[in-house]
Amino acid sequence: MNLAALVSDSARRAGGNLAVADADGRATYRELDRAAQLLARLLHEKGVRGSERVVIWLDKSVAAVAAMQAVLRLAAVYVPVDGSVPLRRAEVIARGCSATVIVTDSRRAAQLRESDGDLPPLLVLDGLPADDGQEPLPAAVPVDPDDLAYILYTSGSTGEPKGVCVSHRNALAFVDWAAGEVAATSEDRFANHAPFGFDLSVLDLYVAFRTGASVHLIPSAMAYAPRQLREFLHAERITVWYSVPSVLILMIRDGGLCEGPRPPALRSLLFAGEPFPVDHLSVLYRYLRGVRFLNLYGPTETNVCTFHEVTAADVASGEPVPIGRACSGDEVWANTPDGRRAGPGEEGELVVDGPTVMAGYWGHGAHKGPYWTGDIVRVRQDGGFEYRGRLDQMVKVRGHRVELGEIEACLARHPAVGEATVLVEGAGTAARIVAVVVPDGAPPGLLALKRHCAERLPRYMIPDAVLTVAELPRTRNGKTDRQALRTALLHSPDA
Repeated sequence: MNLAALVSDSARRAGGNLAVADADGRATYRELDRAAQLLARLLHEKGVRGSERVVIWLDKSVAAVAAMQAVLRLAAVYVPVDGSVPLRRAEVIARGCSATVIVTDSRRAAQLRESDGDLPPLLVLDGLPADDGQEPLPAAVPVDPDDLAYILYTSGSTGEPKGVCVSHRNALAFVDWAAGEVAATSEDRFANHAPFGFDLSVLDLYVAFRTGASVHLIPSAMAYAPRQLREFLHAERITVWYSVPSVLILMIRDGGLCEGPRPPALRSLLFAGEPFPVDHLSVLYRYLRGVRFLNLYGPTETNVCTFHEVTAADVASGEPVPIGRACSGDEVWANTPDGRRAGPGEEGELVVDGPTVMAGYWGHGAHKGPYWTGDIVRVRQDGGFEYRGRLDQMVKVRGHRVELGEIEACLARHPAVGEATVLVEGAGTAARIVAVVVPDGAPPGLLALKRHCAERLPRYMIPDAVLTVAELPRTRNGKTDRQALRTALLHSPDA
């Protein structure tokens, strides 16, 4: 079994069932299967063969899903790029993965054609392809379980995005576990909140396709519109919801999620990507009594490797919800600073080994052995884990993984910036990215730096505030003293 076969299998079993819906249309499994085959032929005609990369730079849509399926049927590798990212970042990713083709729409194609750089051919897709009567490719190309399925680009500490390579085996180990854990059936209706370049979307799409269920795409314009999200949850009769906690908090606080009638069909609520503050979680848990709450954990490099089902005792404790025990066939443990496996009550770095561990970073060779997450955890008496923090400068901003070094490298490219350091103030929905810069000449303004970053970074990585200083404080080994900055600036009356 591989990801390419899930839709075609469901099309054979129940082709008339709804497969995927967006704000503008929908497709049954039979229609999605046919569209994927037609697009596979078009991609093949443009030279796409097994293991080659195809960048998909589209808004979230039925057409984008069909394009992803088409790539898989050629035993090629799709690289999803969120429709909201700037042109320069899309170009960096396309060049970085040596893409053979970029699938995009007319508007973005016009931007790409005006680019100065050497980019691959384009396949312009403004909707599902019209059936031209020609035969599609006769059959899907054989796929080995260890062949790459997709590459997800995440924020990189070196100043450039890095591509996490995921094989069919990696993805299916998680998908199979998740389908069993939520007891998914063809009657389920999954909401898809996360962008396709965010690993949360893997559950929404492929657990649905594995079981013949439907997946309902939330457009990016609605992603942080709390009342619209609440209405979507009700109107689409969603049975399985999966998002970052920040979105659910917005829906509680500003969308009336815990007011009036309960969502009529919801049976499982899943969250991941950041801690869920227990005060908000307790309100939602009590309101949605009888709905299963699952806290899923795992970096992009492992997808979900631990999980915990929230209980009444968790909510009553007032403590952060555990990230739980190993899942998806993985082995998970904590390693202490002196090299031991941590026991109950001890802290250490979380380490993951097993089928979901990535194939590697694109351009850096195959990954071998366990993956060291950089997350510090405490081992519970029951063998599960509690999240405690990070070893490095990677942070989460509204569920998105952000390497502060990538923002700093972007800021440093501005001609008016001599040095730059980035801090995060607050947490959850209140988190703000603050750039602290030493100017090179006249101090740059916030709007100028925002425009500069917006040309190179996704929206969630653009600084919310800029503070100008004459020099950055240093530690004894010459590194920027972030704690001194935080104390001196972020807690001052002017911050």
